[in-house]
Amino acid sequence: MRIIEDVKLDFKDVLICPKRSTLSSRKEVELIRTFTFKHSGTSWTGLPIMAANMDGVGTWQIARELAQHKMFTCMAKSYDFTSYMDNRNTVDFNHIALTIGTKPTDFEHAKLILSAMNIRYLCIDVANGYSESFIKFVENFRNQYPKLTIIAGNVVTPEMTEELILKGADIVKVGIGPGSVCTTRIQTGVGYPQLSAIIECADAAHGLNAHIIADGGCTCPGDVAKAFGAGADFVMLGGMLAGHDEGGGERVVKYYNQNGEQFISGKDLQGIPNYEFAAYKREYIQFYGMSSDTAMNKHHGGVANYRSSEGRTVMIPYKGAIGDTVKDLLGGLRSACTYVGASKLKELSKRTTFVRVTQQVNPTFGKEGL
Repeated sequence: MRIIEDVKLDFKDVLICPKRSTLSSRKEVELIRTFTFKHSGTSWTGLPIMAANMDGVGTWQIARELAQHKMFTCMAKSYDFTSYMDNRNTVDFNHIALTIGTKPTDFEHAKLILSAMNIRYLCIDVANGYSESFIKFVENFRNQYPKLTIIAGNVVTPEMTEELILKGADIVKVGIGPGSVCTTRIQTGVGYPQLSAIIECADAAHGLNAHIIADGGCTCPGDVAKAFGAGADFVMLGGMLAGHDEGGGERVVKYYNQNGEQFISGKDLQGIPNYEFAAYKREYIQFYGMSSDTAMNKHHGGVANYRSSEGRTVMIPYKGAIGDTVKDLLGGLRSACTYVGASKLKELSKRTTFVRVTQQVNPTFGKEGL
């Protein structure tokens, strides 16, 4: 046993220090970036924010909407060959990735889809990117598909970031346990503060001419700006992009009295007498981690008896069309760039100085943003 004495930081532990700027408007900030990937040799141009490969987030409808903003979507693992064929003419394949796990059936599933259509990006996604079998899986895929751009993760340390890159990953997904519906840190005690993980893994990846994705932990546009400021090439979002029309999912209406107490909840309340006495109502959509009981029951026939659930199932407020959320997100990111004088998103990490803090915002009127 040993203890790392160095202080490790999360998004809540820092703010970005403002700097002198020559920018006169947020409109002057260029968020589009171009990357050339180490192993595949291909280039990608777009806005480097990704929808996570989760139910309700990595959907075809969200992929189509985000592609209009030149953003990227890692598709949910649950989509089968038929689903890809049905949507092959309605999505931009330059802005989506096929997502798989590491079972032998996953390899065959991916090969079938790759043989039928021009998929350019593959996300090999597991909760624990430190297993030898995962590393070998990435290496085998690289050997068979030298021109495919491979995303692999998740890890949180520079040593394993380098290992995955050397075995064939173009982009390494960084983050263990920071997600809003992830309980890995509670169930296992394993994890790493996300901001420090991004800083350290980005440094390792960039030294090998490769890239990273900051996956998890962002709760607001300011956190996304901090992730880019810390050196992330891409930022992956789950909870921030959940709860929208394009994510699907059943909307549930909850009714409250004047004291804020819920007294009726349901999908169809026509004919229920108490309905007319509600002071107000709220709409929600179910959101869950991909290692939760809900996901395991839906996709794997339940939680295996040798493991525990490592995800939450929650009801989040219904947010309407995802376009409004994207507008708010990109507006915050542009504003962050203007505060530090970065005319391009690419410059943000070079212009970022973090200051450690004990409080992020004034909590007088609630906990929003904390």
